[in-house]
Amino acid sequence: MPKRDGSSNPGFTATVSAITDAFGDPTRRSIFLYARECSAGGGDGVTASMVAEEIGVHANVARHHLDKLAAGGYLEVSSAKAAGGRAGRPSKRYTASDDTAHPGDFPMRSDDLLLALLGRALDRLPPDEAEAMAEEVGAEYGRAMAAGLTGDAVAAGQRSLRSAVRAVASALTAHGFAAHAEGRNDSLRIINEHCPFGDVATDHPVICAVDRGMVRGMLGALYDAGADGSGHAVTTESSVARGDTYCATAV
Repeated sequence: MPKRDGSSNPGFTATVSAITDAFGDPTRRSIFLYARECSAGGGDGVTASMVAEEIGVHANVARHHLDKLAAGGYLEVSSAKAAGGRAGRPSKRYTASDDTAHPGDFPMRSDDLLLALLGRALDRLPPDEAEAMAEEVGAEYGRAMAAGLTGDAVAAGQRSLRSAVRAVASALTAHGFAAHAEGRNDSLRIINEHCPFGDVATDHPVICAVDRGMVRGMLGALYDAGADGSGHAVTTESSVARGDTYCATAV
């Protein structure tokens, strides 16, 4: 049976990466909204210098974001003649493309959309089956994350459980969880101060199993805990999505 992960569908992965690259940055989001506003009603759009003044960034930074949006097809580029008929290279003018000039709302972030679809798909399964599937998806991704952390030179079992848990927390933080490890009595916990799943997890709490699976998958690779991390129990101790004050995964 083929593996069901992102590497088996490069086209899907490329599409998700492209949308996230376009709108994941708040500055780029503001620039798009400004360009769309200036393009409304047949407007001439914006130049990098206009964006720099409006948004408060350097012109080179503005140009970088505008070019990224243009590369993704969200803005169209044309040449604007120099003011006053002066000689010199014409500046670029960016206008919102037909597909994005008039939508009622800003396009939904790709990760929010995918998570919402994942949550709705899991809701169609029996609860136990949905949770098991979500955790296994997280474990697969966790093992892939750990492989990138360790490389071939670091073998499982060459670090303590505590240091492995810290490495897992750091990896989660790099993925938007704002996580840290802490010890309590004889157990270790990973506290997540920010969940990138956001409101989607509140609507579909089964997605929290993905988080637990990621911890299990990484732990299995970073510590001698069995190939799938089953050597140590990994449990969801608390979850904001289920009404708790913070998210915690216990090892």
